[in-house]
Formats: sequence, C-alpha cells, structure tokens
Amino acid sequence: MNTTRYSTHLGLIGMAALWGASWPWGRVVAQAMPPLAAASLRFLLASAVLLLWLARTGRMGRLRSLVGCQWLGLAAAAAVGVLGYSVFFLLALKTVPAGKAAMVVALNPVLTMLFAVLLFRERMNLPICLGLGLAVSGTLYALSGGSWALGFGSTSGAGEWLLLGCAACWVAYTLLGRLVLSHVDALTTTAATASIGALLLLVVSLVVEGPAAWAGLTDVRADAWYSLIALALGATALAYAWYLKGVQELGAGAAAAYMSLVPLFGMLLSSLWLGEPVTASLLRGGSAAIVGMGLMNLGRMRLARQPMPLQQGGARPG
Repeated sequence: MNTTRYSTHLGLIGMAALWGASWPWGRVVAQAMPPLAAASLRFLLASAVLLLWLARTGRMGRLRSLVGCQWLGLAAAAAVGVLGYSVFFLLALKTVPAGKAAMVVALNPVLTMLFAVLLFRERMNLPICLGLGLAVSGTLYALSGGSWALGFGSTSGAGEWLLLGCAACWVAYTLLGRLVLSHVDALTTTAATASIGALLLLVVSLVVEGPAAWAGLTDVRADAWYSLIALALGATALAYAWYLKGVQELGAGAAAAYMSLVPLFGMLLSSLWLGEPVTASLLRGGSAAIVGMGLMNLGRMRLARQPMPLQQGGARPG
C-alpha cells in the first residue's frame, strides 16, 4: 500500500517535470508548424504508443468491454482535454513566451478545487481559501506583465486569454476524468481519450487548415520534430498516464496540487533551453501563485487528518 502511494507521488513529480518541459517544447512546435496539424500528429503518435502499451500489458480487452455511456464520457473528456486544450495551447504559444505561459498552470488546482467543492462536496478551510486567492492573483499578475487584472490597461494580448482557455479545458478534463475513473483504469482512459482526441484534431485540422498544412510539414526543421516527439511520448503518453493514476489513487484535488511544480519547471527549462528572460513580474507573480498553491496543499493535508463530520444519526453527508 505504502509502496503504491510512493510510486504514485513520484509519478506526479515526473508528470510535473514533463509538463513543465512541454511549454518550451510547445513553443518550438508552435513557431514552426500549423497548430492543428501539429496537435494531430502529437496525439496520433501518443495514442499509438498508449494502445501498444495496452496490448503489451494484456488490457486491450478493457477497451472492448466499455459500454456506451463510458465511451460518451471518454469522448467528452477527449473533446475538452485533448481537442480544446491543444488548440488553446499551441495558438497561445505562437505569441506568449513559454515560461510566462507555464504560469497559467497555477490556475488549474484553484479551479479544480472550486468545482470539486461544488460538484463533489469536497471540504474547504481557511488556508485553502487564502491559497485560492493568492494563487489566482499571482497568476493574473504574472500573465498580465505586472497588473493585478488581466484586461484593460495591461500588456496582455490574445495569447494570454487563450491560456485561460487552457486552464478551463484542463479543469474540465480533470473532473470528467474523476467520473470516468470510477469505472475505467487510468491507462485505458488515457489511451482512449488520446485516440479519440487525435481523430477529432485530425478532422478539425483537415477542415480548418486543409491538406496544404500537412504538405508543408516536409519543410519543418529538425528541432521542431524532436520537440513534437517529446510532447507526444513524454508530456502526453507518460505524463497523462501518471496524472490520471494520481487522480485515481489520491483524488482530483490532490493530483492537481502537484501542478504547483509545473510553473517552476516551465520557467527554468524555458530559460535554459530557449534563453527566455525571467522578468520581475513573472518572479513576483509566480512566487505568489506557488505560495498560494502551497497554502492550498497545507489546508488539504489538515482536512485529511480530520475525521469527516457526521450528520445526526451517525450518517456521513452524501
């Protein structure tokens, strides 16, 4: 039991490192390839690896045993977590530096916690509430280049607003994943959503970008292809599986808490690989967001040590 929990936590740290690296990788890809075609290739490659993984572990039969409502849930998760997120992700990285863009990840546990409270009746306390406010404020400060409001009078552009779409899609994917994972294991869920999402992206790319976008891929430079492969194998196949395993083993809120490490990895790797400057507003806002997520984690740990309140008559709230 303890060994399983330790491996789950280590997997979530690895997930954070890979998703931090996904921002500089994505920046390279977004500058060199049509976004929808690139996203299609990313998930086609990732889904092939995941399906092979399922086959090698003897779990392909689990896909065939899924019923209609489960496929519907997986399709909904793919639509928001693969199609929606990928579109916002690559379009935003056309204009926003990777290190700055990685800061939007700080919003994910905040929004996940809020919706988990509303939908799943998860508990809150004072540290969680303070952390929510600090994480949101710090993220908006970093994204807007030194303003406490993302919008009028700030240096924000369309790219920053697209990043908020990334956050919304990821939170929806996390919460849908929690519902789906009550009946389907993490690897099967990841393989199914990646495969469905790849097909959705392919159709949308052919309709919106046309065959010419795919023909132009032959002229793409080598470093963009390396980054795309790294996105597919590392930040998609492996990291998604680790993340959903964390949701399954620890719960949506606890797994999302590890995203506090993603901005750190994202800023560090973007600076090292792409030479991006780390501005004062990014440092101040990022520090505030990370402290806020730390407070949320502290509050969540305190709640975990407390017994669930009992209703009159001894029944736990439903």
